[in-house]
Amino acid sequence: MCHQSVSLAARYLEAHGVATVVLGCARDIVEHCGVPRFVFSDFPLGNAAGRPSDVDSQRITLDLALDLLESARAARTTVQSPLVWSEDPGWKADFCDVSRIPPSELASRRDAFEAEKARGREVSR
Repeated sequence: MCHQSVSLAARYLEAHGVATVVLGCARDIVEHCGVPRFVFSDFPLGNAAGRPSDVDSQRITLDLALDLLESARAARTTVQSPLVWSEDPGWKADFCDVSRIPPSELASRRDAFEAEKARGREVSR
């Protein structure tokens, strides 16, 4: 889901008495929207709740969110996750630059994404 949409929804909920914590990977967008509580993970987009299939990283992220919900004393509080996506910071360049991915790999990823969307449509019917 879009970081901006989640942030604006969180602000609406907060204005109506529902406490929120936003988990996100796009610090600039979420902080610009001014959410009350934010757990930032320096991970690729789409991985704000932890690494895929890594229950420990997901548990750490959830614990951070619950601790922040309980302990934040000021508006616009951001906590940065201590988790690291990769020891090699080059993942950011690789993640953001599709020209570094061979065309066959891009096609494979596109096919996998389309298959996953199709499965989602079947489940929602």
